[in-house]
Amino acid sequence: MDIFTIILTVLGLALFEIITSVDNAIINADVLRTMRPNYRKWFLGMGIIIGVFVVRGLLPWIVVWASNPKLGAIGSFIASFSSDQGVLEAIEASSPILLIGSGTYLIFLFLHWWFIEPKNYGFLGERKIEKFGIWFFAVVSILLTEIVWFALHKQIMMAFAAVLGSSIFFITHGFKINAEQQEKKLKKKGLSDLSKIFYLEVIDSTFSIDSVLGAFAFTLSIPLIILGNGLGAIVVRQLTIKGVDKIKQYAYLKNGAMYSILFLGIIMVLDSFGYHIPSWLSPLITFIIVGYFFLKSKRAMKKI
Repeated sequence: MDIFTIILTVLGLALFEIITSVDNAIINADVLRTMRPNYRKWFLGMGIIIGVFVVRGLLPWIVVWASNPKLGAIGSFIASFSSDQGVLEAIEASSPILLIGSGTYLIFLFLHWWFIEPKNYGFLGERKIEKFGIWFFAVVSILLTEIVWFALHKQIMMAFAAVLGSSIFFITHGFKINAEQQEKKLKKKGLSDLSKIFYLEVIDSTFSIDSVLGAFAFTLSIPLIILGNGLGAIVVRQLTIKGVDKIKQYAYLKNGAMYSILFLGIIMVLDSFGYHIPSWLSPLITFIIVGYFFLKSKRAMKKI
């Protein structure tokens, strides 16, 4: 990578981390309002170390390990930060498995939002799509069948990775639903501030899966992923305390996040089947989509 592509990739990763963490920031802010100031400071201090360096450092390594089981745990960790050409070629050779699983996860994530989740309608037709929410399960089932069918003709492990990506989606989706329900209960229960801190860290780990898996659409370089996602996570932590109410005013940011997720998921699936996608395309698409919905949100605010 040249220096321009590296900078574009890191900034794209940071932006993607920020927009996919909006829901997480809102949950965090609602819980933090019920906590004492010293625990809030701990969340922004030690919490950043855990959220950025531990969670967003471990998850990419785990993904690389799962895609390259022959390397083993230690070998995968070393490979993640190695510049050895042979090691990089090994990771590149296994990338179709990683990309198709992550891409399937992201596409399912978008389709669930598109069909089922409440939203501010950014495009014509979104309201009608939501009326056919029951078709979500039929659509993702057919889509998974098609992806697995074509993957079986290329590599068996790719087919398994696609199924695994869909399973991870439904597992993390269950955690997110539970998080929203627990967040409401926390306001009523007299839980200690320390318990709330542990709760927030678990939720942060669950939400970080979206951004970590999506990061592989930008690059396979673990150091760049950690740098970009870590930078975005730090910004999100600061916004959680200082600007979450302002973020809520940008009504279409979630739309920007989800349409970015759709395109990144498609890019990853296509890349896994051998279609060469330039490394600069993913961050460029993210900037364009998020920029469009940011301006759309600004226009909506002026009307109000």
